[in-house]
Amino acid sequence: MAREIDYGKLMHSAMRGLIQEVLTDVRDKGLPGAHHFFITFDTTHPDARLAPWLRERYPTEMTVVMQHWFDNLEVNDDGFGVTLNFGDEPESLYIPYDAIQTFVDPSVEFGLRFESHDEDEDDDEAEDDGEPAGFAEDVEEETEKKDAEVVSLDSFRK
Repeated sequence: MAREIDYGKLMHSAMRGLIQEVLTDVRDKGLPGAHHFFITFDTTHPDARLAPWLRERYPTEMTVVMQHWFDNLEVNDDGFGVTLNFGDEPESLYIPYDAIQTFVDPSVEFGLRFESHDEDEDDDEAEDDGEPAGFAEDVEEETEKKDAEVVSLDSFRK
């Protein structure tokens, strides 16, 4: 039986470590300058924690934005917790790194997309109302036209 190096799994692990490092820095020092994050995650992940009404509204995936207002950012080896504002109602979320599908910082044209073989098969069947969640009010107008399912870095290039 031949042993193989799973480069895809190693790369995903390294990229999730990068997200953990970035979020730890933001937790300790705050969000610098114009940086902000669009984070799309799988709401069906068994370790994802979100309010029942959010799970009902976003049964498969959800995109949140960390920009002007967020609170209680906690970062650990498996994921992160944060309180975000949803229509003037603060809600706590816990997002495991394994549940993250995309992580984008449009202020510096940086983005990561985590793909799996299952996603390719499900893409044709997936329906999305195109409405991102967890946006600060002043960001909402600018971003509600974006598709929450796929984030293309081309749209952030000047």
